[in-house]
Amino acid sequence: MGKFVNPFTDVGFKRIFGQEFSKPLLLDFLNNLLVGERHITDITLNDKEYPGHYDGDRSVIYDIKCETDTGETIIVEMQNREHPNFKERTLYYASEAIVRQGERGTDWGYDVKAVYLVAFVNFWMEGVKPLFRIDVGLTDLRSGESFSDKLRLIYLQLPCFVKEADDCENDFERWIYVLKNMETLNRLPWAAQNSVFQRLAEIAEVGAMTKEERTEYDGALKRYRDTLNVMRGAELKGRSEERNAVAKNMKAMGLSTEVIAQATGLTTDEVKEIE
Repeated sequence: MGKFVNPFTDVGFKRIFGQEFSKPLLLDFLNNLLVGERHITDITLNDKEYPGHYDGDRSVIYDIKCETDTGETIIVEMQNREHPNFKERTLYYASEAIVRQGERGTDWGYDVKAVYLVAFVNFWMEGVKPLFRIDVGLTDLRSGESFSDKLRLIYLQLPCFVKEADDCENDFERWIYVLKNMETLNRLPWAAQNSVFQRLAEIAEVGAMTKEERTEYDGALKRYRDTLNVMRGAELKGRSEERNAVAKNMKAMGLSTEVIAQATGLTTDEVKEIE
């Protein structure tokens, strides 16, 4: 087991971003994420995690109320787990955060506070360009101008972030590098020069956990690895079915077994068994 927690487990993610003592880390991360756009001065964490919508769903979604230096209030929903229909799922949760604002009564008057959903995506999103950061907003399709700044979806596709430590140019990139590689690091880079990363190293160290916290984390790590194995198995199955379908079409075209095997990567015996 690594020296630091895996931040993509539910327990590891909550330890770094979802507790009172880790608020300075979350504040630093969000301000680096939104640099040049908004500056957050205070954060209030909601303790509750929204319940899953199907059996076995262990979503990690934090409802974070943020105050900006211009007096704005924004609500940030942080999500860290993949799901079926992932894009639609995140849209649902962001919309739900807007709807919840109307529960305060008839005097509300649709004074919608901005909602940001930040999704750490530790996989390739289907139908999305292979870019590390995807920013989605409400835009006029003809002019390209912003229609409203009240809804933002930010997806961070971690497999697309390939920079090494020495290549990181700012604190946001340093954050992403650390989160992506944390479980395999023996020490956190920049901790000696930056108090935020020093605090992150203290919070994220597995050895600093209590016995109860360690037991909970071990269970979370097992669930995370089991989920990865299931996903990889499904992906391999999908690829196998796709190859078989291609081979079947090639056979229907009258191509030889040897040509089909060479084109699909199947063995000649496997090609012969396909009907």
